[in-house]
Amino acid sequence: MANELKYGDQVHLQNGYNNWAGGYLDTNGHSSDGGAKYGVSTAESPTRGEGTGTWQILSATGKADGTNVVSGDLIYLRNLYGGDGGYLDTNGHATADQKNSGGKFNVLTSKDKDRAPGTGRWRVFAQASSPADQHLRPGDVIHLWNTYADNGGFLETNGHGPAGGKYDVCTNAYYNRAQNVGDWKLHRA
Repeated sequence: MANELKYGDQVHLQNGYNNWAGGYLDTNGHSSDGGAKYGVSTAESPTRGEGTGTWQILSATGKADGTNVVSGDLIYLRNLYGGDGGYLDTNGHATADQKNSGGKFNVLTSKDKDRAPGTGRWRVFAQASSPADQHLRPGDVIHLWNTYADNGGFLETNGHGPAGGKYDVCTNAYYNRAQNVGDWKLHRA
């Protein structure tokens, strides 16, 4: 089928909080954290700024561009802001408020695929797909689990975002601690 997502494809990731009103994964502002490029939050639109909400799916295990992305694969997500907004990365600890609800790590982008072992690698899990052949497609709902220290947590929205953003993003020990904050819907960019 022509609808499967392939390595090298560009996507927008919509958060499931509050009946899919959690915003779109987005880079927002420079980060002063060690090894980081940009802050990450969600935004009302997948096109808040040129490329800020666009992510390229890359294999973390050497699968070639054009190969189907399969549930359970290990991936990198490269942001396309300014041609290279960096790689989605865990960097530092979640805030105290986020930790009170299971938060683990802060999420930023990094210039390197893996700023430290596993910080930029995400295991992608689809809730389901049609047909049920394990391939990811636009419209599929996924969870993204970070591999830092073999247990970096699930990508989620948690708390208010920065100026221009909607919600802050971190990782959490729980895949869906409340109201689908850990659900992300894939849209072709």
